[in-house]
Amino acid sequence: MLEIDHLALDFLRYRGLWQREAVPCLRDVSLSLVRGEVHAVVGASGAGKSLMAQAIIGLLPGNARLRGELRLDGAPLDAPRQAALRGKRLALIPQSLAALDPLVRSHRQVTWAAQRAGVSAPRAAAERALTEVGMVGDSARRYPHQLSGGMARRVLLAMATAGEADWLIADEPSVGLDPAHRDGVLDQLRRLADAGKGVLLITHDLRHALSVADRVTVFHAGTTLETAPADAFQGRGKALASGYARALWRALPDNDFARPPVHEVAPLA
Repeated sequence: MLEIDHLALDFLRYRGLWQREAVPCLRDVSLSLVRGEVHAVVGASGAGKSLMAQAIIGLLPGNARLRGELRLDGAPLDAPRQAALRGKRLALIPQSLAALDPLVRSHRQVTWAAQRAGVSAPRAAAERALTEVGMVGDSARRYPHQLSGGMARRVLLAMATAGEADWLIADEPSVGLDPAHRDGVLDQLRRLADAGKGVLLITHDLRHALSVADRVTVFHAGTTLETAPADAFQGRGKALASGYARALWRALPDNDFARPPVHEVAPLA
């Protein structure tokens, strides 16, 4: 089990020449992920979802101050353990396409990812991972600047899955994809969960996340409001505990863009 318990995150910055102040970004973030499930974290852009992903994987900058607990399989997930597991048992599909090396062809980058994970046959693992995301033939041998945004995102997914990690954090993996490839990526995440992986899907797209998710955590203003089973998002959302979650659900086009007033969570100071 991957557990996040009352996580809080500040960034230190200088105020003037000598004084430093803490800028709060996350507060009281709690959720858990188990093997065999897709757990979606849904919220508006800028709510702090990607910062949570970076905290789990251990990629925060040096001026970050992290409090609370991270645990994996019952043991603390501290910085040394994050470094040891990153890319091997714990993998991230980053939101930024800048994670790709602009000077290296796609198939070689996926092969390197498999090598770093310790896979015994990295080239075969890379070919398999690229094929599973629909990157075959010439498209798998292009440089990043020759790829569309959607193709580049599929290469990032292949890099994360080539090492056969047990836990996968997917940060907006379907942004920029056409409907067919978006559904293909989401279906691949579902298949990974069905094969026993734990998948944390971070997205602002509630409607499509519900097609593959087992549970959904609603994120707002740097905190988690509630976690509910995916089937709680139906009808007028009466099974949801928070007004914000109900508003998010009812604001979808299929639900007539309903917008009840919500003032539950104050913004971070």
